Amino acid sequence: MSIVLGLMIPFLGTLLGSACVFFMKKDLKDTVKKLLLGFASGVMVAASIWSLLIPSLNESASMGSFSWVPAAIGFLLGILFLLALDSIIPHLHPSHDQPEGMKSNLHKSSMLVFAVTLHNIPEGMAVGIVFAGMLANASTVTFAQALALSIGIAIQNFPEGAIISMPLKETGISKVKAFIYGTLSGIVEPIAGALTIFISASVSSCLPYILSFAAGAMMYVVVEELIPETAQGKHSNLGTVGFAIGFVLMMILDTTLG
Repeated sequence: MSIVLGLMIPFLGTLLGSACVFFMKKDLKDTVKKLLLGFASGVMVAASIWSLLIPSLNESASMGSFSWVPAAIGFLLGILFLLALDSIIPHLHPSHDQPEGMKSNLHKSSMLVFAVTLHNIPEGMAVGIVFAGMLANASTVTFAQALALSIGIAIQNFPEGAIISMPLKETGISKVKAFIYGTLSGIVEPIAGALTIFISASVSSCLPYILSFAAGAMMYVVVEELIPETAQGKHSNLGTVGFAIGFVLMMILDTTLG
């Protein structure tokens, strides 16, 4: 039951963020978006390091001077995995006019949802693999650490939910539909988490690789999408401030609870 709750906590963050469409009359200001995107970047980078890469290195410590190999291989594979998804799945980022991925006739609102869904896949994987490590009795992964990651992802999912649902409302669809679409973009997280736990149970010896794989996937999202968004136009320094806040918050959560 605790694992189900842990997987659902990030989704709750998206759901609550999407509900902002009912309480906010106008779309978020660019300055607020930059701050929130920077915050999300900071949380994801800190989570990748403390919750995924460091446990990956510790799990393979018995390899001695080659303990870095699983972390390096898994990290690069995670990058390549998200690169492939980014190239295949048709999606549109809120601040862009040109869609990415394969050509399609999908409606703009659908591609906006797919953009956030693409970001949520590695986050769900990250939460799932940490809980999988706990189930496998890995010495470097505890329930408190898994819960800290889940809470951290949920915190950064709240602004993400608002960032996707508010622009959807601006496209002309109803508030209810904007809320539903924003919420659906987050449902992929518990699904990806559950699938990751299932796969990890079958290949428990690959835990260091899967931990770093999730880290690489999350870092791809940060470097490819989130940070460039915060650097565009004016007030890019707000993105840096948000990054620092998110990074420190996630670091505190992981080291305190973990």
